[in-house]
Amino acid sequence: MMDLQKTIKRESTYSGIGLHTGNITSVTFKPAPPNSGIKFVRSDLPGKPEVEANIKNVISVARGTTLGNGSFQIQTVEHIMATLCGLGIDNLIVEVNAGEPPVADGSGMPFVETLEKAGFQEQNVEKNYFTIAEPVKFSNGDVHLVVLPSDEFKVSATIDYKHKILKSQYGTFTITKEIFEKEIAPARTYCFEHEIESLKRRGLARGGNLDNAVVIGQDGIHNKELRFPDEFVRHKILDLIGDIYLIGKPLKAHIIAIRCGHAANIALTKKLGELIKRSAARRTTKTFKQEGFEGKVLSLEEIQNIIPHRPPFLFVDKIIMAENMVKAVGFKNITINEEYFKGHFPNYPILPGVLIIESMAQTSCVLFLARSDLRKKLPYFMAIKEVKFRKPVFPGDQLQLEVEVTRARVRGGKIQGRAYVRNELVAEAEFMFSLVDR
Repeated sequence: MMDLQKTIKRESTYSGIGLHTGNITSVTFKPAPPNSGIKFVRSDLPGKPEVEANIKNVISVARGTTLGNGSFQIQTVEHIMATLCGLGIDNLIVEVNAGEPPVADGSGMPFVETLEKAGFQEQNVEKNYFTIAEPVKFSNGDVHLVVLPSDEFKVSATIDYKHKILKSQYGTFTITKEIFEKEIAPARTYCFEHEIESLKRRGLARGGNLDNAVVIGQDGIHNKELRFPDEFVRHKILDLIGDIYLIGKPLKAHIIAIRCGHAANIALTKKLGELIKRSAARRTTKTFKQEGFEGKVLSLEEIQNIIPHRPPFLFVDKIIMAENMVKAVGFKNITINEEYFKGHFPNYPILPGVLIIESMAQTSCVLFLARSDLRKKLPYFMAIKEVKFRKPVFPGDQLQLEVEVTRARVRGGKIQGRAYVRNELVAEAEFMFSLVDR
């Protein structure tokens, strides 16, 4: 079942003290249209300027994450961002009437409650998840973060202090709305007692008190009680979720963090942001069809006259051949009736990636063997390189298989293949093959 983007049904406001400024401030959450993302607005400034909640707009990580666009800034956005991520909200206007939102009780729970009062509204547009194919790492001294490929969003974190009251804690959670609300959102921000004077000299934590932060003294914790025995590492996970959500889209990956903080979180988020940029650049590459590609249309019967493949192992329905026989576009309609969907996977059918590769390979064979001088040859693949799967393919999709000869010789050649669904790149590979007599 397709996951849909989400916003809220109506406006909702929360008011309270700002952690660093100590001023009374309000935040108003407002619905936003699909694909608009999260935007922060300063309603107290002329023209109500806005800034996109994106890693490119982070200007400071001093005891919190600050967004800005040159003319204004909004401090400590991480708890709100974590809440939006945890609740699965994709599109929202966050209107603040000061330089930072309220700290509330130091956790994300008051924002959860405020947004739940507003109600959630699914939007008729599919969520745009970001996934990775290979690990992404960041290290600085004894601080380490790694993002691993996963089909869910999971966070594991370890904190380690040389303090007799707070030493090491570890937590790991698969982040769903229910788990976030129950296990992560209630965890409060914290600091060590010896840090307080230094923070205030730097103009920070002016609004901090025992109602909105857990204070750790030399001999004990000054607050009456903790909400969890491991509340400290849970709050680190809350901060990490908020910082990571500044990639601008929901993430499916497993993040493992050791001794992380805002600076490391943002450094890792920048790396993910660069991956998103490169991925977007690949998707904006024009397809052959968008370039006005034209050529001869080969029917299914004509395809079978060129290559030996037959159902149920024929994975291309139609091919358009360029006159110079250097490029071709194949089409394969994916239907739920295909036998392989019975086992891949029951109740969640996904086209096996190897069959996308096979579809490109068969289109490549037709492109090469359509030449009259090669009709009596058979292609054998010697290598398939640079294989990358970008997005899953489902029943009802149509594969657009674009192949181009990059090297042609009498005994073989090399072809670059790309597969698209609705003009979005879903897979790519480079094929090298030899030709033998039939």
